[in-house]
Parts: sequence; structure tokens; C-alpha cells
Amino acid sequence: MVNHRRSIIGAAAAAAMVAMAGPATAETKLTVMVFQGVQNLPLFAAQHQGLFAKRDLVVDVKIAPTSEELRNGLAEGRYQLVHSAIDNAVAMADVAKVDIAVFIGGDNSMNHLFVQPEIKSLAEIRGKTVLVDAANTAYAFQLYEMLRQNGLNKGDYSISEAGATFKRLDGMQKDKSAAAAMLNPPFSLRAEKAGLKDMGTAAKALGAYQGTSGFVLRSWAKANEDTLVKYIGAYIEGLRWALDPANKAEAVKLYVDGLKIPEDIALGCYDAAMEGLAKDARLDLEGFKNVLVLRARFEGGTPAAPEKYLDVSYYQKAIAGL
Repeated sequence: MVNHRRSIIGAAAAAAMVAMAGPATAETKLTVMVFQGVQNLPLFAAQHQGLFAKRDLVVDVKIAPTSEELRNGLAEGRYQLVHSAIDNAVAMADVAKVDIAVFIGGDNSMNHLFVQPEIKSLAEIRGKTVLVDAANTAYAFQLYEMLRQNGLNKGDYSISEAGATFKRLDGMQKDKSAAAAMLNPPFSLRAEKAGLKDMGTAAKALGAYQGTSGFVLRSWAKANEDTLVKYIGAYIEGLRWALDPANKAEAVKLYVDGLKIPEDIALGCYDAAMEGLAKDARLDLEGFKNVLVLRARFEGGTPAAPEKYLDVSYYQKAIAGL
């Protein structure tokens, strides 16, 4: 009888504790599209450290095959957030007339211009084919500008839309007529090992440049402010953890697992990340201005003010809460 009474009292106490704790917080599911590469270290780290889960977020990361799929999927609501070259956000706003908001930065693109091994100078690309993701966005403009600086204008070479970076590397390895492409880690590291020739970085040729950024539909951000702020907070915490030298070995392992690459390539990726990822994923306003200047140079028109595409209020709230 005594044991039975104790069981009843214990069950009542447990029920009271559950009642005091209140109902369980519902998880919010997000689908995020990114391009495969070094720039995803904050996402790898946030998942690994449970930083999304701590904020009741379930984040499903999808790899983008092309810029078109990333932009179309965001516009159609199949992905709630995307991380990609900031010029893709500009294209959505100015060409597709989709109301987007860039909410976070990322990196300086970490791009290298690679050519076939027999090419000795960029001037030799005249009459040859270059590979790009999409012909009128982002890192294609970097390529055109680096060629322009070496005396080649659009029309002096052919342009082939190959898709994401891994597809461009694959295209150069399988087809020697594919003369050049912009590649970032780990693909630039793999390209070098495969004997392709590195003709220099976009950062050196172009100066300040805002590469990867995060952007959303402005309407979605307004309707989901708390979720977006939580996501940004987890992303920044993940970045801080990953770039802490004390966590290097674990961060390198995240690259090995997340990118399915050997450890020596992963070490190179980590070194590139230490140099190329922006502190706390801050936007580089001067770098963004240069992106807009490049777009105007090759697509026509006058560069718009960067603020047209930005809403950093969510970022500021996330930073304040860390």
C-alpha cells in the first residue's frame, strides 16, 4: 500500500513538473539551398554543434545544381533561404523582378581562374571556350573582367553554361576544348592536383568583392522574423566555432565528411576558409559595390545603390542576441 501511494505521489509530481514546463516548443523546418564548397563551413558547424536544434530549427541543406534552380526554387517557395553569390540576388531583383532581401554576407568568393595546362597566358583564350555557371550572373562576370584586363572582350571567346563549380571542373577535365573556368575550394585544389593551371585569384584581380551571401524573399522574412533571426544566430555561432584555431581538427573533419574529400584537400579548404570567410559573415559593402559595377559593365545600365537589395535588420538583431 505504501509503495502504491508513493507511486501515485511520484506520478503526480512528474505531471506537475510537465505542466509547469508548459507545452513542448514546435520545431520549425527550413529548406536551405547552397552551392557545394568551402563556404558552407558555418552550416556544417551549426549542425554539428546542435546550434540549430538549440533554437528549435530543423535545417535541411540542399546542394544547388545551377543558379537558375537556386533562384527559381527560392522564388517558388521550395527553399526558404539560399546562400549563393550575391549577384544572384541582384539578378532576381533586377531581371526576374522578385522582391528579395540579402540578410547576411559570407566570403570574398575565394575564386581562382583555372585554364588548361598548355595555356601560358590569358590572351591565349582568344577564340576558345570558357565555362560558366550562368552567362549573366556572379562569377561569370569575374571571369569576363579578368579576361578584359588581359585584352579580351566578350565576343573574343565562346561561353558555355556548364552549371555549378563541380560541373565546371568536370567539364574542364573531360573536354580539353573547355579552356577556362572560375573555381573555388575544394574544386580549385582538386584542379591543381589534376594538372590544370592556376592563373590567379579574383580577389587579387578585382579587389574587394562580396561573394557568397544569404538572401530570402522579403515577404517571407517579414512573416518569419523570429525564425530568420534564430537561423542567423546559429549560423554566426557555427562560424565562430569553426574558425577558432582550437577547433581546427574537428572543422577539418567536417569538410572531410561534408564535402566527401580526403584530409589533405580538407586541410587546404580550412586554410582557404580562414582567409576567405568574413568575420561573423558580415557583408562587405565596398565589395558589393564592385559586384554591382561589374554587372553594369557587362549587362549595361548604371550600378544601383547596394541598399536597394539589403535588409540587415535581422542580422543586427541576431548579433545583439549572441
